[in-house]
Amino acid sequence: MTVRGRFLAPDGTPLSGALVFRAPATLTFPAADVILGGPVTVQLDAQGSVEVTLPATDSPDMDPSGWAYLVAEQLSGIPVGRSYNVLLPRAQPEVDLADIAPTDPSKPNYVGVPGPTGPQGVPGTPGSRIYSGTAAPVAGLGVDGDLYVRYETSTVLGVTSITVSTWQRTAGTWTQLGGDVRGSAIYVNSGSTPSTGTRAGDLLLRTDTGDLFQNNGSGWGTARGNLRGPKGDTGATGQTGATGPGGVVQSVNGKSAASVTLSAADVGALATTAAGAANGVAQLDASGKVPAAQLPASGGAVASVNGKTGAVVLVAMDVGALDQGTADARYVQPAAIPVQSVAGKTGAVTLVAGDVGAEAAGTAVLLTGTQTVAGSKTFSSVPSSSASPTTSNHLTRKSYVDGLGGGEWLPADHGLLTWAFDPALGQSTALYPGSGPIRVTAVILRTTATVTRIVWFATGYAGGLTTGSWAAIYDSAGTRVAATGDMSTATYEPAEVHTAGGATISSPLTASYSAPAGVYYVASRWQYNTTTGDGPMLLAAESGAGAPPNVFGQTPVRRFGVYTAGAAAAPATINVASMENGANRFWCALA
Repeated sequence: MTVRGRFLAPDGTPLSGALVFRAPATLTFPAADVILGGPVTVQLDAQGSVEVTLPATDSPDMDPSGWAYLVAEQLSGIPVGRSYNVLLPRAQPEVDLADIAPTDPSKPNYVGVPGPTGPQGVPGTPGSRIYSGTAAPVAGLGVDGDLYVRYETSTVLGVTSITVSTWQRTAGTWTQLGGDVRGSAIYVNSGSTPSTGTRAGDLLLRTDTGDLFQNNGSGWGTARGNLRGPKGDTGATGQTGATGPGGVVQSVNGKSAASVTLSAADVGALATTAAGAANGVAQLDASGKVPAAQLPASGGAVASVNGKTGAVVLVAMDVGALDQGTADARYVQPAAIPVQSVAGKTGAVTLVAGDVGAEAAGTAVLLTGTQTVAGSKTFSSVPSSSASPTTSNHLTRKSYVDGLGGGEWLPADHGLLTWAFDPALGQSTALYPGSGPIRVTAVILRTTATVTRIVWFATGYAGGLTTGSWAAIYDSAGTRVAATGDMSTATYEPAEVHTAGGATISSPLTASYSAPAGVYYVASRWQYNTTTGDGPMLLAAESGAGAPPNVFGQTPVRRFGVYTAGAAAAPATINVASMENGANRFWCALA
């Protein structure tokens, strides 16, 4: 039978994504020698429509019987899609999902196909009507139970406001329900403004004063505050301007006259008549000396020096000093000092650590005591310790780390750098990734590593990928850091798998990537012929739930996800926040 459906956004834009129809078990048709298994994934087309032909749930000669399809909606932009059960009986060969999908959360999660249309019922009592207008309702309008919505429009200072009031007719009379409804308005004016036409709660900003008023129901009242800030700091002094034209002298040393005459006193000088005169100043002769005639009458000779007169000759004792002999006897002479040199140095000796065979302070590691060693150090042999770490910043021993691992298998034990989870915990039945959507798996590197390949595990794969198949690595912010080439080409296509139990497959990166420690998202897109089942069946975690648990603990990291709208090549960035949860959780690793 044929199932159709169309999915649109509220604005009529077609949605994208896929619908998954899943039977509860493998279906066996003994008479036809056919076994059907696995989910059916149908992509929405450009108009948001989907159409698929499925076996009827009451098909004859089918085992098991008495079951219903589980429909899972995986729509872009809708984080959690609906899941519901539907019956598809043969009696209804064509069904539209809009007629059978549940829309009321109170309805059960099992909805069957509607039966034939019943007879038309008796016409019901006319319902209430809703009227509208700009004035209050008139008395003769409508009947009891009708509603009336009044829209009043007013404009103040260029701001148009609409007031809404609701009325109901009861016992022949229109009665207003509640009060008027209107949002507050903000008015801006350069002067005083009447409050006519405004309402309580409205705001007025005076641009001339910066004052802010709010209508209190009876007018603007007093200002609630002021938006002007304090006066700013004086700005920096500007550059000196160009020299202006010559000005006119208004005064000279405080004198203003058409012809100013200054005296020596006006400029703080002595008059020339004072040179060599009484109460004046002395002059200098041709040799630069004061003439004898202008010297004091008592003369300039020294009367005595240290009590001596005449041609005075002073000795050390006259000035309280030691003569050479006395000084030599009192102080040790250099020749009497026993030390001749220090560390081979003479003179004003200054020694450094190397002069005495020592290391300068801060350049040697102490055998005991606390010390901070800066910079990167290289040891000629591996440092060892007999003690286990006690705090998070302590170095540790290999035996200690190995002991913490216990008996768990780690990625390194299988030659891998990291993986999504221990592959032995995956479900025994692998899953097709689907042709077109982008599958995403988060992995974490604990240390810096060089990545060269992306790894998966397939229980079966016969080759046959087509153009548009790729894989890439994105950092925690969603930026692409490495990618494979086109996986439909011989260089990058994973190897075929035909062995019982499956095998590991991988695709090389176009260039190795030196990855810092952190969280990374491995995204892959597989394009193949779904009719012949050319795609790989990949190892996945348990995925019986339509929306299994995905985010754990206190961090928002989503471990698995899907973008139902694919891309022909690995995009430069992905929006991690818009990644859909998805029902399938595929295993992958880095090597």
